[in-house]
Amino acid sequence: MSDKTKSHKLIIDDEVYETRLTEKYKKRKPWVPVNPRRILAVIPGVIIEVSAKEGRSVKRGDSLLVVEAMKMKNDIFAPLDAKIGKVHVQVGDITKKSQLLIELV
Repeated sequence: MSDKTKSHKLIIDDEVYETRLTEKYKKRKPWVPVNPRRILAVIPGVIIEVSAKEGRSVKRGDSLLVVEAMKMKNDIFAPLDAKIGKVHVQVGDITKKSQLLIELV
């Protein structure tokens, strides 16, 4: 049996499925769990306010920065109690999706 027609077994919710995997599926990027200490941009935008300062302690829910995207201002809040490790953006920066904005320690 060639590799293209070779079937693979998948177990989903305790059920065994037999299928052929596509090349796209085989080359997919593996899932990586979200790290709450790395604040990433959800969508492209422009940084209009940065209230996070390196070395400052923040509580869960404190405002870290404001990103303007699609004519809306989006407040980015601290997901947990932590200290600001590094701020990677400043006012006026244009961000890309998934760009690292702030690291918490």
